[in-house]
Amino acid sequence: MKKTYHYASVSKALDELKLLGFTYDYNLDEDYIVNNAADIAIAHVYRYEGFTNPDDQSIVYGIQPKNGKKGVFVSGFAPNSITDALRAIIDIQIRQRK
Repeated sequence: MKKTYHYASVSKALDELKLLGFTYDYNLDEDYIVNNAADIAIAHVYRYEGFTNPDDQSIVYGIQPKNGKKGVFVSGFAPNSITDALRAIIDIQIRQRK
């Protein structure tokens, strides 16, 4: 993982990542993340917590697969938000730290 950015909101993070070329929405194609985890790098991560509600937590990933189709994946940041795609992304982050 190269950088972690801090934005005022998830929408600001998504706007900035879009300017950096992260235009594809991997939330619409979670199977790609699950089936191609070995070919994906996490380039940016942003975690957001709402000020008024501790349950209002999100995490934004800037995903950079080898196929060049840079995009974003947004998930809740709570135990009940864990999907197969998020598990794959967590594994990718662990792999990148080694």
